[in-house]
Amino acid sequence: MEISKSNNECSSPSAGEEFKDMMKGVTKFLMMVIFLGTIILWIMMPTVTYRNKWLPYMRIKFGASTYFGATGTTLFMYMFPMMAVACLGCVYLHFNKRKSLHPIDRERKGVWSALRRPMLVKGPLGIVSVTEIMFLAMFVALLLWIFITYLRNNFATITPQSAAAHGQTLWQAKLDSAALRIGLIGNICLAFLFLPVARGSSLLPAVGLTSESSIKYHIWLGHMVMTIFTVHGLCYIICWASMHELSQMITWETEDISNLAGEIALLAGLAMWATTYPPIRRRFFEVFFYTHYLYIVFMLFFVLHVGISFSFIAFPGFYIFMVDRFLRFLQSRDNIRLLSARILPSNTIELTFSKNPRLVYSPTSIMFVNIPSVSKLQWHPFTITSSSKLEPEKLSVVIKSEGKWSTKLYQTLSSSDQIDRLAVSVEGPYGPASTDFLRHEALVMVSGGSGITPFISVIRDLIATSQNQKYKIPKITLICAFKNSSEICMLDLVLPLSGLQTELSDINIKIEVFITREKEAGSDATTEKIKTLWFKPSISDQSISSILGPNSWLWLGAILSSSFLIFMIIIGIITRYYIYPIDHNTNKIYSWTSKTIIYILVISVSIMATSSAAMLWNKRKYGNVENKQVQNVDVPSSTSSPVSWGYNSLREIESSPQESLVQCTNLHFGERPNLKKLLLDVEGSSVGVLVCGPKKMRQEVAKLCSSGLAENLHFESISFSW
Repeated sequence: MEISKSNNECSSPSAGEEFKDMMKGVTKFLMMVIFLGTIILWIMMPTVTYRNKWLPYMRIKFGASTYFGATGTTLFMYMFPMMAVACLGCVYLHFNKRKSLHPIDRERKGVWSALRRPMLVKGPLGIVSVTEIMFLAMFVALLLWIFITYLRNNFATITPQSAAAHGQTLWQAKLDSAALRIGLIGNICLAFLFLPVARGSSLLPAVGLTSESSIKYHIWLGHMVMTIFTVHGLCYIICWASMHELSQMITWETEDISNLAGEIALLAGLAMWATTYPPIRRRFFEVFFYTHYLYIVFMLFFVLHVGISFSFIAFPGFYIFMVDRFLRFLQSRDNIRLLSARILPSNTIELTFSKNPRLVYSPTSIMFVNIPSVSKLQWHPFTITSSSKLEPEKLSVVIKSEGKWSTKLYQTLSSSDQIDRLAVSVEGPYGPASTDFLRHEALVMVSGGSGITPFISVIRDLIATSQNQKYKIPKITLICAFKNSSEICMLDLVLPLSGLQTELSDINIKIEVFITREKEAGSDATTEKIKTLWFKPSISDQSISSILGPNSWLWLGAILSSSFLIFMIIIGIITRYYIYPIDHNTNKIYSWTSKTIIYILVISVSIMATSSAAMLWNKRKYGNVENKQVQNVDVPSSTSSPVSWGYNSLREIESSPQESLVQCTNLHFGERPNLKKLLLDVEGSSVGVLVCGPKKMRQEVAKLCSSGLAENLHFESISFSW
């Protein structure tokens, strides 16, 4: 997440702002040029020109060195450019101030809004925009181009005589060649597979994406990778079986491709792939979760299978993921100061944590939470409901009791008033680098059940923004669908628990609440209490903060660049004084397996050393301030308060922080929201529409926004489901 101190914006850009804009423009241009250069390399890779002209030249330039040997070719051609893009992305995000659009800017993105409209609503891909379809089509076209060009050029060189020289018939030789090329295009997919799940990576936010909204790309790529690699393996098995050489399956060549390592990697991938089947994932989520740790086995044996030289084509994304994963591990070692737990009658809990005031996050951000007393291994993502503008020293998440983990947590907290402390670890927050909801004249948020939680953060953020007279806040319509009237109490979370001076009268908001399974308010709606538990601090507790301090993007760039530089220096020394005297750059004498293990160990040590050093430096500089902040928090006694949303109490509230919220709320019992009417009735030249809830609700809203019935409806491409 971006950490920054709030500054007053000036009407005219200062010299500092002009410098930042210049740096943003330069870094973005360099990122684009380098990335397009890498794409051109992939396009040219299967061609005769690349094989006969480009590759020999680059082998002379990069592969003849006594410091890197043959590995230097792929290291500098494919690994180095993507690492440079990631580092430049960190610089870009550091200078990219979180800005909101002025009303005058609302009409400038007409083409971009059209490209973001949903194109496909139902189907295996889910809700997909025009832009996503375009990029998916271009990616598939790239894969087909590489595969077809490889086959055409290679099949032209296969003759009955050349096949016989290798003990094969013509069709066996062609099948062998096709199997190899299928594996090559699988590597292209693998190069992107880990980028969507690198939560703290600079590449996604630099192009306006988040890890949360990009999970579907990881799913698409995962299916493509496993389909391609499975076909790759089956083709070789068929070829070996036809040649009566199935013993090839258990060979482990130390100076060439290791077939056994490839099969182990494939089996690990198939195990992960099988647990992604929706019924298995829904019913046995823990099986899916723990099985996915086989990615370590998959990647290790993939590299052992193809050798370190060739794996550098697909390795940059995994390298970035390794850095992100180790930083998450370091952050998860801290015990986080839990201030309070607000227990609602609807089997819902709001946990409020202490937060470093320097930590700034955008609405709709998420955070992963681990509570050892519930489960030592499980991490669950939850939407942040607080606003860093409104509550600079606190952060809240809402947890609905639905699965085993959340149910156990709810029972633990709701059954006792004597819990003094609850040990908690977190990873995050993760979210968009910025949000531009202010570009719309009106904002419609449609939620089902606990899907209201991301919109609570949006409303709180807009309340805070309304204090700045420079911005015109869009009209807000919140449409909530609940099963039972007891769930209405989730609206109590719209305003923070603390006694902050927050007034909904500062914004124009209308809330339409639909209770679908009751004709009138339940008898318990006016009698149940909201219980608040306050926890005592421990000397080991810390407030939530960025693992890399205020300048987190610069530190991430420093880790990526320095770890890669240290890796190259160490490998250069090892190659020059140990491997080269044995192999002499032939790549045929020194064991591939040993070389691969050395590279993996050096990469791991470089990442761990630089990441740990950066974390310790920032903790030493800012840790004392955070600890004082945690220890100085007063702990009130646990309290209970009546629910504000009983049917009879709607007219009884005379003076409370919830009064204005109740006044702008309409309750509808025994009916579902007529989304078509509600959306089409919203006035404004630009209406942003967000939805979070059941699959059918999301599809219905996306269909309405893409139907053309109202050109002013703009579907916000935000995902809230991991």
